[in-house]
Amino acid sequence: MSIAIEIERTPNPKALKFIVNQMVKHGGKLTLKTSEEAQELPLARDLFAIAHVNQVHLFENVITVSHDGEGEWETIVPQVEAVITTRMPVHDPSWEPKTLVKKKDRSQLSPELQKIEEILDRTIRPGLQGDGGDIEVVSFENNIITVNFQGACGGCPSSTMGTLNAIEGILQQEFEPSVRVVPQGMEAFY
Repeated sequence: MSIAIEIERTPNPKALKFIVNQMVKHGGKLTLKTSEEAQELPLARDLFAIAHVNQVHLFENVITVSHDGEGEWETIVPQVEAVITTRMPVHDPSWEPKTLVKKKDRSQLSPELQKIEEILDRTIRPGLQGDGGDIEVVSFENNIITVNFQGACGGCPSSTMGTLNAIEGILQQEFEPSVRVVPQGMEAFY
């Protein structure tokens, strides 16, 4: 089967989605932020070998590639397409990093976290995933929900303000009016 690639922009000017006519990730998503994390996955390893690529996100049949802001898409895109075309025939969409911490079974989460996850699944995640990203709930303590943006959403200017405010507004309306949503690493400021 020949490899067909469709390229779509994301709200993050430093990230593009490469939609492939084959599965790139079975069973969930995978965000790799360093070339070291990608060493055993030739597709991701070779994407990181492209100058200025600093993140690779795999989800279903989508590869979201982010750059550090120093690169130009005119130079990066043809290289990404070449890597995808040559590596997809030998790519294993079921690959998981050895150090991957398996996602918790949601039935083991507190009722509050289960409700938060359900609201995000229904209202926020479809849009983020459609843009080549996602959001992970890191913790919920003292009415502060700490989140980590993934894929194209990581480092996106709109995720730090607009998307974060939208998420907080939805959770205040559907979960708890006094809840705050903060990006991971910024908890001390709230």
